Amino acid sequence: MTSTTTSSHLGALLMAPVNALMRVVDIPLRGLQKSTGIGGMAAFFLAPNMLIFGIFVLLPLFINIVYSTTGGTAFFLSERSFVGTEQYQRLFTCTNYLDPMSCQEDAFWTAVGNTFWFVVLQVALMILVSLVTALILNRDLIGRSFWRAVFFFPVLLSPVVVGLIWKWILQRQGLLNFILYEIGNVTPYTWLTDRNWTFIATIGVSIWAHMGLYTLILLAGLQAIPKDLYEAAEMDGTKPARVFWRITLPLLAPNLLVVVVLALIKAVQIFDEVYVLTGGGPGTSTLYLTQYIYETGFASALRNPGLAAAASILMGLVLVVLTLMQLGLGRKNENKGKR
Repeated sequence: MTSTTTSSHLGALLMAPVNALMRVVDIPLRGLQKSTGIGGMAAFFLAPNMLIFGIFVLLPLFINIVYSTTGGTAFFLSERSFVGTEQYQRLFTCTNYLDPMSCQEDAFWTAVGNTFWFVVLQVALMILVSLVTALILNRDLIGRSFWRAVFFFPVLLSPVVVGLIWKWILQRQGLLNFILYEIGNVTPYTWLTDRNWTFIATIGVSIWAHMGLYTLILLAGLQAIPKDLYEAAEMDGTKPARVFWRITLPLLAPNLLVVVVLALIKAVQIFDEVYVLTGGGPGTSTLYLTQYIYETGFASALRNPGLAAAASILMGLVLVVLTLMQLGLGRKNENKGKR
C-alpha cells in the first residue's frame, strides 16, 4: 500500500505543471467554444493542417499553373515572360499523334506512349501478381509470417536502392549473367541496352518493388471475409473456381479498387528506380512522362520550366480523371450490390 501511495503522489506531482498549463489554455478555448460553437472548434483545430496543406500543396500547384503560362529558361517568375497557352499549344502541335516524330515535342509524345504501355502492362500484372500472392499467403503455410515479411520488405527500400540493386543484377557483368553462365554456359547478354528487354525490366523491377504494399491490402481484405461463407460453400460442394468468382472476388472488390487506384497513380508517376536503372535509355525506350518533365524543367541544357509545368498539369489532369472514373465505377458497383 505504501508503494502504491508513493507512486500516486509522485504521479500527481509530475502532472501538476501539465494540469496547470491545461487550465490556462482551457480559458481561451472555452471562450472560443461559447462564441463559435462545436463547428468553430473543429475549424480551429483543423486550421494548422489546412495551413500546411495550403503552403505545401495548393500554393505550389498555383505557382505551377502560373509557370505553364510563361516562357524562357529563367527560374524566377519575375524574369519570365507571359506567353499564355503557348506551352500547351507546343505540346499538342502534331501531324499524327500516333507518330511522335511528327510532333513538335516528339520527346513528350514518346514519353506519353511509353508511359501508356507501361501503365497498362504494369498495373495489370501488378494486380494479378499481388492477388495471387495474397491468396497464397492467406493459406496455412509453414512460416507464413516470414513469407509475408519477405514480400513486404522491398517496399521499405528506397527507390534509388531498388534501381541500384537491379542494375547490379542486370548489367553485363552482373549477377544474372553470372548465374546463366555458370548454369548453362550462356553468353553474357546486355539486358540494359536492348530496347525490348529494358522496357520489360522496368516493369518487372517496379512490380518487385511495390507489390508488397498491394499484397498487404488484398490480404487484409481476404482476412475480413467471413469464414462461414467458405464453410457453407464447401458443404454445398461448390468448386474452388466458383467460390473465387462468387465469394472471394466480389467481397474483395473494395480492396481491389483501392489497389487499382494506388497502382495506377504510382505507375504514371514512375521515375526514381527507372532513372537509376536505365536513365531513360537505351535511346528513349524507357523515357517516361515524369522523367521528361524533370529533364525539360531542370536537367536539360535548354531547360524550359514552363513547358515542364504544362506537361505536369496535363499529367495531373489525366490522373484526376482516371481516379474519378474508377471511384465512380466502384460506387456504381457498390450500389448494385446493395440492391
